Amino acid sequence: MKNPELVIMAAGMGSRYGGLKQIDSVDDFGHIIIDYSIYDAIRAGFRDITFIIKKEIEADFREVLDKHLEGKDVNVKYVYQELDKLPEGYEVPEGRVKPWGTAHALMCCLGTVEAPFAVINADDYYGANAFTKIYEFLSNVDESDGKYHYAMVGYHIENTVTEQGTVSRGVCEHKDGMLTEIVERTKIGVKDGEIYYTEDGIDTPLEPSTLVSMNLWGLTPSYLEECRKRFALFLDKSLPVNPQKCEFFLPTVISELIGEGKADVRVLDNGDKWYGVTYKEDKATVVEAFRRFKEEGVYPESF
Repeated sequence: MKNPELVIMAAGMGSRYGGLKQIDSVDDFGHIIIDYSIYDAIRAGFRDITFIIKKEIEADFREVLDKHLEGKDVNVKYVYQELDKLPEGYEVPEGRVKPWGTAHALMCCLGTVEAPFAVINADDYYGANAFTKIYEFLSNVDESDGKYHYAMVGYHIENTVTEQGTVSRGVCEHKDGMLTEIVERTKIGVKDGEIYYTEDGIDTPLEPSTLVSMNLWGLTPSYLEECRKRFALFLDKSLPVNPQKCEFFLPTVISELIGEGKADVRVLDNGDKWYGVTYKEDKATVVEAFRRFKEEGVYPESF
């Protein structure tokens, strides 16, 4: 079996943050969040990395990343998520600038990523334990029984929210260590110390220990092919309703495959705190977290 690969999704526009947050430094040495993820991934065993980016950010992105990757024991590839990567017969709606979503981003990896792979967001910090767990799963995954076997590293929702505004999370239901359902909630926030999600104008509370996906998945190439097969159906259903902002979500495809009995997903519970920069105001918290990690010896000063 081929060695597991790491796929890093970095094509997001960063609209709420107000800039190209994927390459914004978070410490005095100019490290960015991706540097910490790659450091943890290499420690776990990953050596092949594919970045998903947009062509329009490639020059700025690579100006930073190429320097940061010098001397690292990794093989790097780039895949481009573009609006016009559509099935034959479909066109980009006039005025649309928003990417098609995380499942579409991964679909763009068809033909490039051909081994079991972990997928993460470029602007999220997951912690070393997460990479170790997912690498071990991917190193032993076997689909010879005709079923897709995936994994997800889950985080407690209280460790993933921000006081600065609402966030999107995949809220998970699970039984006996296996995922049974995942629902994408696009408006999760904190009010008076309570965590809630809003849908149709109604606030519904969530328990702090509720398990959510932060888009750290262990998948196989079978998932990429399923995305290709399902994308046209998604467009047929969604474009008439929301042509400018509809998104083809990674967890949605996962849920469909579980429901059809084609896949199972092992939940790898991770009690570590997640860090990310959704809003500009989140950056100070992230910078302080990495300063503390270095004081505690979790990471060297420079790497």
